[in-house]
Formats: sequence, C-alpha cells, structure tokens
Amino acid sequence: MDAKALTTEAVELLCRMVERPSVSREEKEVADLLEDFMDANGLCPQRAGNNLWCIAPQFDAENRPTLLLNAHIDTVKPAASWTRPPFVPTREGDRIYGLGTNDDGASVVCLLQTFRTLCRKPQPYNLIFLASCEEEVSGKNGIESVLPLLPHIDVALVGEPTGMQPAIAEKGLMVLDVTAHGKAGHAARNEGDNAIYKAMKDMEWFRTYRFPHTSPLLGDVKMSVTIVHAGTQHNVVPDQCTFTVDVRSNENYSNEDIYRTVCAHVDSEVKARSFRLNSSRIDESHPLVVRAKALGRTPFGSPTLSDQALMHFPSLKMGPGDSSRSHTADEFIRVTELEEAIGLYIDLLDGLTI
Repeated sequence: MDAKALTTEAVELLCRMVERPSVSREEKEVADLLEDFMDANGLCPQRAGNNLWCIAPQFDAENRPTLLLNAHIDTVKPAASWTRPPFVPTREGDRIYGLGTNDDGASVVCLLQTFRTLCRKPQPYNLIFLASCEEEVSGKNGIESVLPLLPHIDVALVGEPTGMQPAIAEKGLMVLDVTAHGKAGHAARNEGDNAIYKAMKDMEWFRTYRFPHTSPLLGDVKMSVTIVHAGTQHNVVPDQCTFTVDVRSNENYSNEDIYRTVCAHVDSEVKARSFRLNSSRIDESHPLVVRAKALGRTPFGSPTLSDQALMHFPSLKMGPGDSSRSHTADEFIRVTELEEAIGLYIDLLDGLTI
C-alpha cells in the first residue's frame, strides 16, 4: 500500500475508534475493534485485559534486538465545553474532530500502519506493536501489567502528540498528600493552633524552593500546590489542613530523592501516592535519535508524562498532533498530520540498525 492508501485506511480506523468511548478503564469496545482489525489483517493479536499486542513474523530474540512500538487507546473524559459531539468523528476540511483523535488515536493508527508496512520485509530488529490502556490514569492494568508478558525490549518508540519531533527526555510525576496538624479552638478566643497557618509556611517552601540541578532539556524540578482543604465552620480554629502537591521531576532526581528532600524541609506530614513515575531520557547518540535528526527532526524535552515513565529501557516519544490540543474541548487531528507521521515513521525505522 502507498502512503495515500495507508492514510485513508488509518483515517477510517481512527473514526471508528472515536465512535467507541474509551475513557480510561473503560476501553473494551475500542480494544475489541482493534483486535478485529488486527485479526482481519493477519496480525495474530494477543490480548491481556484491554491491552493488545502483535509480534512481527520471524521473531528471533537470540540474534536481533527488539523494538517496541507503543501508543495508548484510552482517553480522558470529555470536557464540558465541547461544541461538537465528542464521540462523533466530524470531518471539516483537513481536520477530524473527536475525543482521542489527537491524544492518542492518531499515534495508534499511524504506528499500526507502520508496523504492518515494516513487517512486509526483513528488518535488522524484532518488532512488536502494543496498543495499551489506562495511560491517562497511569493505571496498574495498563502497560505496566503487559511488559512482563512481552519478550525482552531493547528500545521503544512511544507515540504521543509531539508534532513528529523526537522527545528524548520526559519529566516524571509524583503526587504528594501533605497534612499540617494543629489544635482546634474557638475562633473568638486566643486558643487553638491554626493548622492553616502551619500549612501556609510549608506551601511557601514548595513555592520558593529550587532544586540545585537543572536539566538542559527539562529545566528545573517543578512543585505546584494544586488542592487545599481545611476547616469545618467559620468559628472553629482548624486542627488539620491538607493539601496536594504536583511534582514534576527532571532526570537529575529520582522521585525518592525529591521525597527525602521535601520531608527534610517541611514540618507537615508528607505521603507520596507513588514513586513509580520517574523522569526518562534516551541518549542523543542512540541510533533512533541519530536517524530522527538526519530526517530533519529536532530533539527536545517534554514536560508531559507518558507510559515512558514505566519503561525500564531506552525510549523515544514521537507522534502526530500537538500536545496543546490534548485534554481540550474540540480536540482534533489533521489528515495531513497522519500522512506525514506514517511516512516519517517508516523512513525512521525501515532498515534501522539499533
């Protein structure tokens, strides 16, 4: 199939995906659709939950390294401000509107078409395509549950909306639940120990503290207080104030490193929801990056999180669309972006020695 035919088929599949709501943890219908498509095209899909993967013919783990192509099939919930029906693919000129078109359906269909194309002739690597679920919630039943079922992976190409520029580094994520403890009292009298004031002191530390090591690609570690809860009524001095901190790490610090620093500086009780979503980076000398640069692509550092955080092997993030459209009302992808992505993916990977 030529690029036009591959793109036409990708558009049709993407529109069918949009018609099947696939909010995180509710991806069964779209997973069924993709499984049927893979079966119909002789790709012999395997499935665990709502995760699907295909292994290219002539797999040889002993003599060739393995490349994983991955994109996620789940979406966030539609925003209230959509002006078009989010689950109806709406074609307007070059644009296709619909929930999940940009994040991450475009990458799913383009990588799947790339996989089918590359399988048609021998490659110097083994190839696996994985359509995973629960990415938007970093769910335990997503890619984290599937990787142990796959053969050893040497490197991954993760499809996410990057304008087909290669993200060679990605910030990690850690969410902290922080609790300041005080003592209740009557607001009319000079009694009690106001937990809000204690929390404010620690919130100011989160606002102003700077970790010493900056990343050339990812910048500083970023900590943001995003949710605050305290008090029961106006005349009671609160004895507890809880707040949530969103932490975006660079590759210079593990989430455990950051947690230890936080605990050493604040008086409040600090609990991390998870340490598992660390920052990731692939060396700029990796053949995948070198080939991308030779194709005129510009490496950059991504502030947004993906399933790369759960991959314990080198990975590159690159896909059609624009990250600024993700999670927004009237999300869309351009047909020309799909065509460009399929062509670039094939040029990037065909014959690549990794």
